[in-house]
Amino acid sequence: MSAPAPFAPDAGERPRIAAGTPAFRRINIAIFACGFSIFALLYSVQPVLPLFAQTFGVSAAESSLALSLTAVTMAVAMVFASSASEVVGRKPMMLGALIASSLLTLVVAFAPDWTQILWLRALTGVALSGMPAVALAYLGEEMEPKAVAPAVGLYIGGSAFGGMSGRLVVAWLADFGADYGSWRLGMAGLGALGLACALVFWRALPASRQFVARTPDLRKLVASLIACARNPGIAVLLCAGFLMLGSFMTVYNYLGFRLQGAPFLLGQAVAGLVFLAYPMGSFASAVMGALAGRHGRGPVFAASVATMIFGLALMTPDWLPAIVVGLLVLTFGFFGAHAIASSWASALVDKDRAQASSLYLLFYYVGGGAAGSLGGLFWESHGWAGVALFCGAMMLGVFAAATLLWKAGRG
Repeated sequence: MSAPAPFAPDAGERPRIAAGTPAFRRINIAIFACGFSIFALLYSVQPVLPLFAQTFGVSAAESSLALSLTAVTMAVAMVFASSASEVVGRKPMMLGALIASSLLTLVVAFAPDWTQILWLRALTGVALSGMPAVALAYLGEEMEPKAVAPAVGLYIGGSAFGGMSGRLVVAWLADFGADYGSWRLGMAGLGALGLACALVFWRALPASRQFVARTPDLRKLVASLIACARNPGIAVLLCAGFLMLGSFMTVYNYLGFRLQGAPFLLGQAVAGLVFLAYPMGSFASAVMGALAGRHGRGPVFAASVATMIFGLALMTPDWLPAIVVGLLVLTFGFFGAHAIASSWASALVDKDRAQASSLYLLFYYVGGGAAGSLGGLFWESHGWAGVALFCGAMMLGVFAAATLLWKAGRG
């Protein structure tokens, strides 16, 4: 049986886009560019937090606000972004978000003072919120069910690649452009790259054909979020997500400070190479996802978190090979745990599955932002030992949550 043509004449409901068609390939290109841009722009400042502290005379904890504010505002705004896209449309919402966040990143490169940078980064989070949830909604509406999973996989791949590339681009350009404001050249380059991705996205993504504009019911949305939060399993998972990204983001936030200080004294570009650990995320997601399908989410989630704790312990000595291996192990464990937890939220409820996932992501990113900045106080008072103890305590909390869900038979 031949696949239905993706652009057949309108006769009632239009056929959805099938895998292998030209429209499917165009969507994959656009969605990859979307995923790449979201996480490249979100995490771009992480490798230059030490430069922010040096340039503006702020503490490590204050410098981390450049990332934390973006994560928190994105998380909060993302809850309502899907509802907004039901009024303005999926493609216009995503395109506007991509252009706005790229332009804001360009403006950051020329901002003269620290307060302006923080405001711009907070607005960047609001702009970025218009892409993640809306992209998944577009795929679910426009594509045949069998074509959705490969497209989502490419979106996730683009996200991982963007998260790594954005950090590396800014770190390398910051070193290269030391005579031109250091980190400013990196941010300008990434903003320009985001605009290029916006152009690709605009040209490649087909206009919505299944979308029907509607008036969102905000009261119903809030009520469904509250109902999800009252679910005991969801409540435990929300705590796990909060602590999980909180510990992971804290490690990456302050590892740069550690590597650029004594006894390592690494340059900006060399220290930025730690982000090459990110490809472990794609491998971990696939491996742990398959294991969870065979053995249940609970034990595999707990094993993933235990792997994070082991990786953190390996990073304790001031020995670069141990730090690199430990970071790879920790990154593997984190992405494995996140892959399981993010799919677990919707499985714990009988209805309002999208709201359950949105609530998980809200706590996940708010946790990353809050703990990522709070960890700076531990760095300033006790160095890496303080950061490790702070992160280890959070990871033990995630392990307790995983064990509780597992023993309750919710896996």
